[in-house]
This record gives sequence, C-alpha cells and structure tokens, in this order.
Amino acid sequence: MYFRLMGKLNARRQGLLEEDEKGFTLIELLVVVIIIGILAAIAIPIYIGVQNNAKDASVKSDLASAKTAVVAYYTDLGPNAGTPTFDNVAPTGLQKYGFTLSPGNTGPTFGTVAPNSTAFCIQITSATGNKFKIDQANGAALGTCP
Repeated sequence: MYFRLMGKLNARRQGLLEEDEKGFTLIELLVVVIIIGILAAIAIPIYIGVQNNAKDASVKSDLASAKTAVVAYYTDLGPNAGTPTFDNVAPTGLQKYGFTLSPGNTGPTFGTVAPNSTAFCIQITSATGNKFKIDQANGAALGTCP
C-alpha cells in the first residue's frame, strides 16, 4: 500500500516536471515588482506626512507645557517676579515648574514684549521648520510671536 502510494506521488511529480511550469516567468516577476513600486510610491509620502504631523504635535505639547509653567511661575513668585528662563537655572528656570523641551524642537523664546503675569507669548520651532506660538489667552497655533 505504501509503495503504491509513493509510486503514484512520484509519477505525479514526474508529470509536473515534464510540463513547462517550473517557476515564475519574467513577466510575472516584473508585474509583482511594478505593483510593489506603486504601493511604495503611495505609502512613503503618506508616512512622511504622518511623521511631520507628529513632530508638529510635539511642539504644540511643548507650548502647552511652557504656558502652564509660566502661569505656575508667576503664581508662585508673584506678578513682579523676574523674567523666567527655559533652563533649569534657579529660581527663574521653568523646568522647576514642569517644562521640558522635546528632542528636535528648538528655541523656546518669548516674544519681543517682556513676559509678565498677565501677558506673554512663547514661540518654538519644530523639527520640520514650522514655527508655533502660544500666548496667555490662546492655544498653540502656527505663527510667530509679535
């Protein structure tokens, strides 16, 4: 029984090898490569766009953190406190109040008007090159401080 079954399987294999279907044709391989190329051409720009959106979102998060830190700074030290800084220098450092800058984002700076307890504008540049701002009354938005 076993030898008869193996004989039939062997005959089947021999029959397949005798036909010209031993592998993929060049046309079939080219079609697959072209399809993969088209899919990559569609997916890569979308992926890059998603990455850029994530980088811009990290700037908005940093700005919200900076705004909260500035408000906490003036609440803690009073309206006549000196100008806060974005480093860890005590007692004017905003890191003491929870501000940290995400990697890739640069230059948290105040606008041209000196910040105080009722008015401030903070600007950060994203890794994508976009500039975002936040002030005492508004949320993070694309643009620069006055």
